[in-house]
Amino acid sequence: MAKTKEINPTGIDLNRNWGWILGLGILFVILGCIGLGMVVGLTLVSMIFFAALLIVAGITHVVDVFKHREWKGIIWQSLIAILYIVAGCVVFYDPFLASTLITAALAGVLIVIGLTRILMAFSLKDSKGWLWLLLAGITAIILGMLILMHWPISGLWVIGLFIAIEMIVTGWTYIFIAFASRT
Repeated sequence: MAKTKEINPTGIDLNRNWGWILGLGILFVILGCIGLGMVVGLTLVSMIFFAALLIVAGITHVVDVFKHREWKGIIWQSLIAILYIVAGCVVFYDPFLASTLITAALAGVLIVIGLTRILMAFSLKDSKGWLWLLLAGITAIILGMLILMHWPISGLWVIGLFIAIEMIVTGWTYIFIAFASRT
């Protein structure tokens, strides 16, 4: 069995830092659990942060337009800058509408991914483990359908729920890495 240090490509000694990694993992689990209790607020904050990112991206494009005035694509770059800024302002103005639309798109993507995985599973029916792909596809479709069945209300909480769950999973991952790297 390989030791954590042996499979660590960065050369950083995780053994010496296992306490820090453990603390970070515990913090992520705690924050994720808090997030589970306030998924609507977490969704709102994530949409406001997303709006800020869009606006900053738009401003960056505007700066690029003024720095490269002689460029052939300046009209397109200007249009992209305007679209970023307008999208950011729209999301900032109504973050709940934005989260509702993004949630609907997410549900659609989950359904398409699920269908694709099911088709892939049947095309690999002769291979070992094809049932796992089938199960993953069915799960993605069910998740997408559940989101759509509760839409537009699900737009208020799905993004926050996914962020909270991701934080909890990341936290437990760090905890397991810390214990595995401790000697």
